[in-house]
Order: sequence, then C-alpha cells, then structure tokens
Amino acid sequence: KLNYFQQPQDIKESDFLKFLEKYGRHSFLAPSQVQPSFSAFYRAGDPILIYFDSSSVLSTLRQPVKMGASGLCVDGNPAGFLDSKSTSCTRIFANLSKSCVTDPALDAASYYRDFTVLKVPINDTIVQAMKVIYEIEFSGTHGIQSVSVRFKVSNISGNSGSSLQQHFTLHFWVSVPILPGLLPSLTLSHTLPRSGNPGYITGAPLLVANSGAVQHMSILQSKGDGSCSQFFRHTVQFGRNMRTGCKLSLSPILEESNCSYIQQKLYKALQGMNRAEDLAITGSAHSTQAEEWTTILIQNCSVQAVNCTSCCMVPVTLEIQILWTKVGLLSNPQAQILGARYFYQCHPLKFLSTSVVPLTTVVTFTDMTEWPEPPRGQPQIHWKLPFDIFFPFKVALNLERSYRGDLAVYVFLILITFSILCF
Repeated sequence: KLNYFQQPQDIKESDFLKFLEKYGRHSFLAPSQVQPSFSAFYRAGDPILIYFDSSSVLSTLRQPVKMGASGLCVDGNPAGFLDSKSTSCTRIFANLSKSCVTDPALDAASYYRDFTVLKVPINDTIVQAMKVIYEIEFSGTHGIQSVSVRFKVSNISGNSGSSLQQHFTLHFWVSVPILPGLLPSLTLSHTLPRSGNPGYITGAPLLVANSGAVQHMSILQSKGDGSCSQFFRHTVQFGRNMRTGCKLSLSPILEESNCSYIQQKLYKALQGMNRAEDLAITGSAHSTQAEEWTTILIQNCSVQAVNCTSCCMVPVTLEIQILWTKVGLLSNPQAQILGARYFYQCHPLKFLSTSVVPLTTVVTFTDMTEWPEPPRGQPQIHWKLPFDIFFPFKVALNLERSYRGDLAVYVFLILITFSILCF
C-alpha cells in the first residue's frame, strides 16, 4: 500500500451507471473565451491604448521595468492610467556601435514615432474572427515534406468604429512511412504531441483514434451568430468539464422520408467528421499498441417518437462521460482513463415547422481513484531530560559518596578476616 500499485478496474457498459452514481459529481460550465471589452473612459490602472496606423495594430503604451536579480530590462510591461512611477533597468549590448543604430531601445524616435495615443478606450464592434492555419509535414532528417494552409474568412463592412480579430496557427506533424506488415490505415494519421508520459496531464488534449488514425477529441463550437461551425471544434482537455451549445440549420423543405437523413446529419454534427472509436488510456499511447486504447461505448437514443405521428426523434444532446483514475507510485501517481461513453439524448422534431435545431455537448470527467491508507511514520525517540540544572553534579557527588561508603565496608571486612586468622 505504501507503493500504491493499483490494479485498474475493467469498465463495461453495464458498469457505467453504477460507477457514475458512486463517484459522479455535478458538471460545470467551462469559462468561455470572451472578447476584451473596454469602458467609455480610462479608469485608474487601466493600460493606455496606442494605435499603429501603418500596420493597423492596437497595442498598449509600455514602460520598461527590471526583471530578476540581474535587473535586465523587460519591455512588455504596460503603463497604467494614473499610475505615476519611475523605473530603471539594465541593458546589455554585445556590440554597442551596432546596437546604437539598429536597437529600438536606443532610438529616441521609437518611443513616440509611428503611433498615436487613444484619448479614451475604443468602444467598437469586433467583427467575427478570421483564422489562418499552416500545417507543415516533416519526416525526421529528410526535412519538410509538404506545407498546406487553411483559411477561415469573414465578410466585413466598411463602417468606421469596427475592428477585426485575426488568429494564426502553425502546426507541425510527422509523416509516418508505410512499413511492411502495418495496416495502411495506421499510416494516415500524423504523430500528435504527447498528452503526458505516461499519464495524462490536466489540460492536455484527449487522444482518440478512428481505424488507427489518431486525433484529438473535439466537440461542437459555435460561431459569432450562435450557429454551429462546420470547420472548427473545441478540443477536449483532460480533467476539464465542458459544455457547449450551438444551432444547426436544416433544410427548409423537410419530408417524412428524410427523417433518417436528418438523424444521421445531427449525429455527424455532434460527433464530428471522423467519429471517435477508441480512446487512449494514457497520454503517450501509440496507435499500434491495442492494449493502450479502450473502446468508446456509444449509446444512441431511441428513434421512436412519443405521441407524435409526424415527428422524427433526433439527437440534440451528446454527453461524453469519461471515467479515470490515478495509478502507480504514491509519490508520483499517473492519471489514466478507465472507460468512456457517448450518451445521446433525443427530442421529437416536427416536420415543416423547424429549420434550426439547438445542439448541446457536455463533457464530464469522473475521478475513481482509490487512495491507499496513509503511510505510518518512523518511530520517534522521546528524550526525557531533567529539569534540575544541578542534576549532573548531584549524580557525581552521590557516586563519590557511595564509593567512599563501599570502600569503608571493604576495609572493615578485611580487618575482621585478618584478626580471625591471627587468633
């Protein structure tokens, strides 16, 4: 028990409800990423905003400060409104003559040129984000094999008082060569970064596989208008409960014969383009090791409508329930997944009356760790010291007195014995 080697339990479909009732807790709504908002005027401590007209960049007025014991300058510190203060720091130059010409820190114009200070914070409308993703494939020492780019564009108006927020992503992945004896499907996936070694790290993406293709588990993501995004999804992070919602638009002309088609469309929207079949038990699972993966249990809802002759039972909610535990040494336990289930909930949809269906996805992590008994500490020595500071001297004096008394007795016995022998 002191080493804490726990044998993980085998989770079956029939065991899910039992474990959820025993270990389950209430879910919570993960904080959403809100856009920064500015008030109509500066408040004390607010960063002072500046604008670079040449590059159309909104930034903050910065005041260099020193960092660490060396006192070197850090230029990223924002200056606060009504926060009057003086700072000093040290800069190191390898070539002062060259830095004098090229280093902006030594150029007086860099502290005032090419930007303007905003009188008050901006109070405009942030247009829906534009996103650019570069994916670069490389193969060890053979270098870069291919480069691809994806764009998410948005229509913007020419009205003044608006801004555009852009996102840029650079993603590298390793190309896997086709080796003899391996299934071709296993080579379709790229090697994702580890989510732990071996146990999952809180906040790391969950690894799932579909026919050997490894990817990150994802759930629905809404766009700015609340509709479901077709290309972008939220990545599920280990140990963090999530809840997302969006609206999926359907064709305005629906017929009863299209019920099956609508069901499949909603199922596909909830589960993503590539349905997850297996879930990595640990954060360093390899796609070719079957024992490092667990099959995701999928429980679809009933397709039978209740008290409705012209309705279609469609999935509207997906609950992803994940059971996990900590195993290994008590000094360094590792988190691993025991089982996962996709649980769908359906709702009757009336034809010719609904063109938008609200969809919800909930992710919950249930900790099933069984901690051992606390280890017993080492025995402690209880010292008993006398309170009398003269105790050592008293002991020595008593020993001396005892020695003198014993010596007198011995002399007396010797004299008696000698007198008897003489007579």
